[in-house]
Amino acid sequence: MVQKDEWLLAEGDRFPGKTYAEVVLEPAYEQAKAELLEPMLEVNKAHLLMLREQRLIGQEEAERIAAALEAVDLPKLQGSAYSGQFEDLFFQVEHELLQHAGEAAGNLHLARSRNDMGIAIYRLTLREKLLEAIASALRLHDRLLRFAGEHTDTVMIGYTHTQQAQPTTMAHYAAAVSDSLGRDIRRLQAAYANCNRSSMGAAALTTSGFPISRERMARLLAFDGLIENAYDAVSGADYIGEIATAVQLAALNLGRFVQELLLWSTQEFAVLHVAAPYVQISSIMPQKRNPVSIEHMRSLLSSCAGSAQTVLTMMHNTPFGDIVDTEDDMQPYAWKSLHTLESVYRLLGCVIGTLRINKEGLRARAEGSFATVTELADTLVRTERLSFRTAHDIVSRVVKEAVRLGRSAGQLSLELLNDAARETIGRPLALTEEALRRSLSPQHFVSVRKLPGGPSPDEVLRALAGQRQRQERDEVWLQEKRDTIERARRQVNHTVAEWAERCSSHQDLPIH
Repeated sequence: MVQKDEWLLAEGDRFPGKTYAEVVLEPAYEQAKAELLEPMLEVNKAHLLMLREQRLIGQEEAERIAAALEAVDLPKLQGSAYSGQFEDLFFQVEHELLQHAGEAAGNLHLARSRNDMGIAIYRLTLREKLLEAIASALRLHDRLLRFAGEHTDTVMIGYTHTQQAQPTTMAHYAAAVSDSLGRDIRRLQAAYANCNRSSMGAAALTTSGFPISRERMARLLAFDGLIENAYDAVSGADYIGEIATAVQLAALNLGRFVQELLLWSTQEFAVLHVAAPYVQISSIMPQKRNPVSIEHMRSLLSSCAGSAQTVLTMMHNTPFGDIVDTEDDMQPYAWKSLHTLESVYRLLGCVIGTLRINKEGLRARAEGSFATVTELADTLVRTERLSFRTAHDIVSRVVKEAVRLGRSAGQLSLELLNDAARETIGRPLALTEEALRRSLSPQHFVSVRKLPGGPSPDEVLRALAGQRQRQERDEVWLQEKRDTIERARRQVNHTVAEWAERCSSHQDLPIH
């Protein structure tokens, strides 16, 4: 009992308790300094402009508050340590403003709450991180399209169930990866659309009796619109859940590709050669070229998916009205997941851009495999008027016999094929040696598959052109979003700076 009393005594008898500060408040303060301070000032400046435009404060008062906002020492705040003097960064900044502008600064909090303000700050922060991730995803997408364009004639074996399946091309494979990445980009854009909505004016949860303009606040902060219901504005969490879901799926999709790159780097697969800047040596084995950049991407993507899952798990069973407090703990996991995804996009783009592909080895492997025999069965359907299932049975028999005899696909003979035909349909085939050889050619297999989505070079180039058009539209979208944000930011900053200059030109700021 004595030990327990001494322990509790060390906690103190006033806010904040030592352990509460250590576990909750100090980490939140450090995160807020790093990520939320500038968005907090953006919201303060926009709110000031709106209050003045709505005539809820006078011009002289607005200028005093503007001067106080301009006088906030960002580097000093960013270098400060949590002392417990203030509950959090919001109250510390408010104290700074009161120090500079006196009682006038108190009206900056008119018709708002930490609730609507905090959600707006989180959304401002997340939209920037989303745009960064989308920008890096677009750079990777561009690199994949270039890579695919270089390999439309690089024949290789495609695999299903980890077994050799059918010939395709490296371009066809890479275009599949870039198509998947394109969907991830669109999901991130959709998450951005739902994130980029303004909570300001919701106040605690019921709006305010003052005639503020929620719409004007949204425009000043470059939000695309309002979260209309005030209760939803401060309680809804699906915007961050949607981001976490999109990020998690993007990490899973990319991780599957990265895992194959790692497998293809082995001497046994011998598909690709990772460039020197992205490999490391062994401390004991002189021959090693370890593709550690790809290994790290694999683990980082797992970490990314895990951070995103943490966001979703923390949302679970959180009461509808309490998300604001939960978000203090939850947001850093969303930031981390977005940062990790963005970093991997950048690194993978570098690796893809410097890969060397073993074209001859891939071609020889395709030519020596039985991956082409689907086309042989198709050929029998065309030339012999057989059903596909019957043709499949004939080809299956001949492949089994060739394997038993130790022959490769290139050593399949018309004699073996006719023997299998006699066993299946009771007669030899009319197929010529030339037609047999053509049907077993990987190049022929690829070239005749011209349907939409197929691997023929012309079809892949057509598909890549379509992806390139979407890429260009996405780049325009990204630039428009960034330009809109920058214009709004410049407008607000210019007006606040102008008001601050007017204030300092006719009076010194009092220090209280």
